[in-house]
Amino acid sequence: MDNIQIRKFQDEDADVVKELFTLGMSEHVPSSFVHVLKQPLTQMVLMCMFCALMTSSKSFLLPILAVTFCLAGARQMVVYMFNKYIETSLRKDLNNISETYLKGKDSCFWVADSDGRIVGSVACLPAENAPGCLELKRMSVRRSHRGMGIAKALCRTVAEFTRDRGYGAVILQTSVVQTDAQKLYEHMGYKKIREFVVPEFLAKILNFTLLEYRLDLQQD
Repeated sequence: MDNIQIRKFQDEDADVVKELFTLGMSEHVPSSFVHVLKQPLTQMVLMCMFCALMTSSKSFLLPILAVTFCLAGARQMVVYMFNKYIETSLRKDLNNISETYLKGKDSCFWVADSDGRIVGSVACLPAENAPGCLELKRMSVRRSHRGMGIAKALCRTVAEFTRDRGYGAVILQTSVVQTDAQKLYEHMGYKKIREFVVPEFLAKILNFTLLEYRLDLQQD
């Protein structure tokens, strides 16, 4: 962390921040696909298909090909879901970070700068569904710089900002497949307060669960 500076976002950081976010989200495709494969519904469908085709065709080749195509389709569904989320996030706030996060006194966007290179980011703004709380958003650290304490420093930056603005807690949401993020937040004192399935139809089919965490702050 000696050469890492946590500083406020500047407009010239925009392209790198969007790239960092996109790469970070794309990394979760493999673990999300594994999550889908572990679902009882997925396993039942694949097993029924295999047995039915095996019985009707009297051959291993057709059921194996059918299951392979289904697995490829399931992976494409996961990729589509993440691409849709990335597209929505870019349109919603990351295409105009200054307008979304830097205009109000109770919101902000920071980057982690390593010798002029953006290697991490985090933001916060008033939570829509939790009065008295700020919501931590857009946490991302470049893979090459993980394990250096950058994510913890970004978390602390948000907590200090929240306390300085007189809010009593930080909340955030992460997905069931982001196990490293869950460990980080729990290590930083966040408590899991609820789980819920993403409302989109495709996410419901895949049983893609989100976790909500909360960090209560002591006021000075």
